[in-house]
Amino acid sequence: MKAVVLLSGGLDSCVAATIAKRKYGKILALTFLYGQSHARELQSAKKIAWHLKTEEYRTISIDRSLFSKSSLVGMPEDIPQRDIEKIKEEIPSTYVPARNIIFLSYALAYAEDKDADAVFIGANAIDYSGYPDCRPEFIEAFQRVADVGTKRGIEGKSVRIEAPLLHMTKAEIIKKGIEIKAPLHLTWSCYLGKEKACGKCDSCLLRLRGFQESGYKDPIEYEHFPDWYREEELLAFPLP
Repeated sequence: MKAVVLLSGGLDSCVAATIAKRKYGKILALTFLYGQSHARELQSAKKIAWHLKTEEYRTISIDRSLFSKSSLVGMPEDIPQRDIEKIKEEIPSTYVPARNIIFLSYALAYAEDKDADAVFIGANAIDYSGYPDCRPEFIEAFQRVADVGTKRGIEGKSVRIEAPLLHMTKAEIIKKGIEIKAPLHLTWSCYLGKEKACGKCDSCLLRLRGFQESGYKDPIEYEHFPDWYREEELLAFPLP
C-alpha cells in the first residue's frame, strides 16, 4: 500500500506525512512552488522527504500570476501581523486562491497514476488562519470529487482523501508528532524567509502557542517571542 502526501515543509504537513508513512509504509511526496516570496519551506520539505525516505519526491511549479492578490507571493512587508486572538476573525491576505483545490487535484491525479490508495493533507480546522479550504466541509466535498471524477472512484476503489489533523489543536498535533517521532525540528512555518522565524506572523503565533500549550520548546530559532510564550517553563524538545 502507498499514499501521496502534500508536503509544504510546515509542521502540520510533516506530522500528516509521518502518519501516512506509518500507516501505508510507502509514501510519495508533492511540494508546490507557486511564487512564495522565499524558499525556506521548500528546503524544509526536501529535508523532511529525505528523513521519511519517500519513494518519490516531486516539486511542481505553478504560474505565480494566478495568485497575485495573495501576500504570500508579494513582498515580506505585505505579510500581516495580528493579535493571536483575532486571527480567525477574517480571511487574511495570506489566503492563496483555491490553493488546496489545486494541490489536491494534482495529488489525486498523481495518486491515480501511481495506483496509490490515499492522499494526505495537513489541513486543520481548529488552530488555523481562517482559510476556507481547511474546513471539514471542504475535505468531504473533495472526497466526493474523487469518488465520482476518477476511474478508481467509478470502479469502487476511490482514492481516500485523508486529513488526520483536521479536528486537532496545534498542541495536539505537536504531541502527536513527538509521539510518532515526526521530524518537527526540520519544519518551517514562518511566512518570512529569514535565517530565523519572525515570531510575529500568524503562522509563527499559532505554532508558538501550540508549543506553549503542549509543554515543549519549539526546536527552531526565532527572532522574537510574544509576551505570552514562556520558553523557560517548557520541556526540551525530544529529537526523533
